[in-house]
Amino acid sequence: MGLLQRYWWVAALLLVGLFVGSGINTIPTLDEQVKASWSQVENQYQRRMDLIPNLVETVKGEANFEQKTLTDVIDARARATQVTLTPEMLNDPAAVQKFEAVQGQLGSALSRLMAVSENYPDLKANQGFLALQSQLEGTENRIAVARKDYIATVQAYNIRVRTFPGVIWARIYGAQPKAEFAATTGAETPPAVKF
Repeated sequence: MGLLQRYWWVAALLLVGLFVGSGINTIPTLDEQVKASWSQVENQYQRRMDLIPNLVETVKGEANFEQKTLTDVIDARARATQVTLTPEMLNDPAAVQKFEAVQGQLGSALSRLMAVSENYPDLKANQGFLALQSQLEGTENRIAVARKDYIATVQAYNIRVRTFPGVIWARIYGAQPKAEFAATTGAETPPAVKF
């Protein structure tokens, strides 16, 4: 083997090493992590929606319960089930914002329902209601954790596709930054409850 051929082999090995070392597989790996994190967010939102019909039925048992509050929860749940966000839509900030808005409305309606329920001693003493209330509180915590994890994976992905050498691979893959969660308008103000 001639000296020139050895240089070509060395150059080829260095080029392969450069490609492997520069993270050719990092963007697809991070993209899959974002999708998995998003699935966990959806899973927790679905858990919340699955609890609502039982909660509504339990609250309906209280004869004098405020119907507007109950109707608001039912309507917010219906709107939330109509807005879906597939992993392919995570690049679209408007789609993420729309999804977050309907989920925020549902969360706000549930908060009002829980606050209003304090006026009904029989309901507060109902073991089924207390169990559902506890499950709902736990689910809200799970949603917060899933969102935090999603935000972290999106941050890692976005950093990779916006910085060198990841930006090169992002162009090759056609990868774009993912949309992040933002606080919904009015989230800083607790829901108003009138007794």
